[in-house]
Amino acid sequence: MSVSERVRGLVEPVIVPLGLELVDVEHVGSTLRVSVDRPGGVDLDAISAASEAVSAVLDRADPDPVPGRYTLEVSSPGVERPLRTPEHFRRAAGTRVSVRTQPGVEGERRVEGVLSEADDEGVVVAGRRLAYNEIERARTVFEWGPSPKPTGPARQKRAAEKKARTS
Repeated sequence: MSVSERVRGLVEPVIVPLGLELVDVEHVGSTLRVSVDRPGGVDLDAISAASEAVSAVLDRADPDPVPGRYTLEVSSPGVERPLRTPEHFRRAAGTRVSVRTQPGVEGERRVEGVLSEADDEGVVVAGRRLAYNEIERARTVFEWGPSPKPTGPARQKRAAEKKARTS
């Protein structure tokens, strides 16, 4: 069992009572990242409560689930969220995603497009059907909208001057 799996098993029972969902646990080098979320997003108070709960449960665990020294990071998953479980994929249906397939899967290794379907067996992205075991990694893709037009006194003055010239 990996460090991430052991930590997930210890942490999820203390996160759920806080009204949070454990989105991801990632152990990379000397960093342990725990991502939490809830409908409407998380604020600093929720992150702080989750950090205290996670730290306490990891400190009490015997045997230690994370070998050696590590830095604990508790945060929201961000705007480009990892997709790991069928439920994550179902929630992302209708949005733009980026998927990297496992080595050896037929077709392009990187697929980006709208996630049109997600069921218990797999997903359809940009018209391509992929089983979950064919996906190495996936995340949502944040799309920036057009820049808002500037407003304020200077713009209003220029608009009034233009209108006066054309009248």
